[in-house]
Amino acid sequence: MSEPQATQRISLQAGPVSMVFEPAAAFLRYVRLGSDEILRGVYAAVRDRNWGTVSPRIRDLKVRQDGRSFEVSFEAICREGDIDFAWQGRLSGAADGTVAYEFDGQAHSTFLRNRIGFCVLHPIAPCAGKPCRVRTTDGQVRQAAFPQRISAHQPLKDLRSIAHEVRGGVWAEVVFEGDVFEMEDQRNWTDASYKTYCTPLGLPFPVEAPKGTRIRQSVTMRLEGPAQGKGGRAPVAAKAPKAVELAVDWDRRVELPRLGLGLASHGQPLTQRQVQRLKALNLDHLRVDLPLSSSTWPATLEQACDQSRQLDCSLQVALMLTDDAPAQLNDLLQHVRRLRPAVAHWLVFHVGEKSTSPRWVELAAKQLRSYDEAAWIAAGANAYFAELNRGPRPADAADAVCYSINPQVHAFDDASLVETLMAQGYTVDSARHLAGGKPILVTPVTLRPRFNPNATGPEPPTPPGELPSQVDPRQATLFGAGWTMGSLKYLSLARAAAVTYYETTGWRGVMERDEGSPLPARFASLAGGVFPLYHVLAGAGRFVGGAVAAVSSADSLAVDGLALARGSDRCLLVANLTDQLRQARISWPKLKQVQVRPMDESNLQAAMATPEEFRRSAAGAVIATGGKIKLDLPPHALVRLDVT
Repeated sequence: MSEPQATQRISLQAGPVSMVFEPAAAFLRYVRLGSDEILRGVYAAVRDRNWGTVSPRIRDLKVRQDGRSFEVSFEAICREGDIDFAWQGRLSGAADGTVAYEFDGQAHSTFLRNRIGFCVLHPIAPCAGKPCRVRTTDGQVRQAAFPQRISAHQPLKDLRSIAHEVRGGVWAEVVFEGDVFEMEDQRNWTDASYKTYCTPLGLPFPVEAPKGTRIRQSVTMRLEGPAQGKGGRAPVAAKAPKAVELAVDWDRRVELPRLGLGLASHGQPLTQRQVQRLKALNLDHLRVDLPLSSSTWPATLEQACDQSRQLDCSLQVALMLTDDAPAQLNDLLQHVRRLRPAVAHWLVFHVGEKSTSPRWVELAAKQLRSYDEAAWIAAGANAYFAELNRGPRPADAADAVCYSINPQVHAFDDASLVETLMAQGYTVDSARHLAGGKPILVTPVTLRPRFNPNATGPEPPTPPGELPSQVDPRQATLFGAGWTMGSLKYLSLARAAAVTYYETTGWRGVMERDEGSPLPARFASLAGGVFPLYHVLAGAGRFVGGAVAAVSSADSLAVDGLALARGSDRCLLVANLTDQLRQARISWPKLKQVQVRPMDESNLQAAMATPEEFRRSAAGAVIATGGKIKLDLPPHALVRLDVT
């Protein structure tokens, strides 16, 4: 019996089935039969009245394994605010491939909760559109299917078990005990999974969990069919290759979306140095949010107009209307006609709606087109794609449809954020279907939610010394750069018309303010410097009017790439999305020589402090052999390869 540290990632084997356990969050990941993924993950969540997840503190972790079976036990302590809940966890695996996860918890205080218990994640790529077999709580068995296009509502309800075919003749059945379970399509929030969770949403929430409440649940996965290999031996998980294979197909291209940033929420003007650095991004637009019922929006609009002129870009104006919309729009037009900004998009929202209904779009279009017929009228959701998917169909008066993205609705660790990248493209495809082929504006893309559209009570104030809920320290890291590269890749290949990222400056932006981070112990950055993700957008800014080419990765959760083209210029950005040293082997047809510029911990300080010099610095020339290049990638490294 071993007692590893709770921060370690533990590989486990149950006969033919392999998986990874992350004790820090009691998260079971990547359950596989050989190289075939069965489940993306299994975890237990304590969700407060506003759907916030209370992070567990793991103690008394014990692990026993012999290569064919295992047993893991621990205690999870969940304390936050008035919530005090603890649960005993037991995870076991048998030689026949059966995996069981047990949850035995008790409330040590009285609190309001929306959900407590297990969530099971089925992966999108191997499951989308495929048949499954479900058993309901009354014992009935029926045939069903995983949704191909993003399902607006729960595709499967009242579940006791769900089974799907993993490979020819081999099925995996997952059995749920202790509550009623149902499934939602998590691509609505860019999670790359179908989530089966406990406590149906049709029941009232929040509900009180009195002190002493006991909750017991279990999830068991069993294999059906010939899971054993030839000779009765079990297949083992495919070993990770020494190098991740990337292949660039320059003949498969789509137009690079128009890129923009948001006006900084801190409200400070741009310095001359910030203006010059932002102009290097060749921005298409600057987003400004105007709550038209407030008294402050005219000053915000004026500031946005000034900054858009400084940056030589248009405005993307997000309007928050109320029922007094006719008067508000008239007032807006008076200010706009005086300031005369170039407007690329009007985003029309109503404060009482999660997705804009046609009446407000038609009203706004009628009045706003009198200012500029060329400016697009867009409507949809100011929050998640889910709200667009579940709301009224986009109005005929809209020229485009919009929604925002952030990767931290359900999970917050690095691996979960990387998993969301591929799912972003699914939202664009489904949004275009909803919109009848109209252009899709993804605005904004942020690392953390800007607000909680599903809160059932007021958000608690930020404790002294803590970061605001909208701020993520990874904004200023190499990981943030790799995530941004992946986001731009998948949104581009799905043919988004425009994408707005982050803000201009500050800890929600692409560069730090001259005075530095307000909380350097919590948000480490370089005063006056750029964040690593700035270089991703600067790289894309060189190719305005160009295209994004297809890049396939043998392991996109580890290493991925973004290929850019304009005329005869070619650029490939390659990111190591892990905290381990990785190798990439790149297939680039007809390539003979390429200029290579890495950004990693060895030169990160220079990249942030003097981005102009860093981007002009001499690159190393690499000779390709047979159109192939091999790169060594330090943890979270970003490498730029150029052919001009």
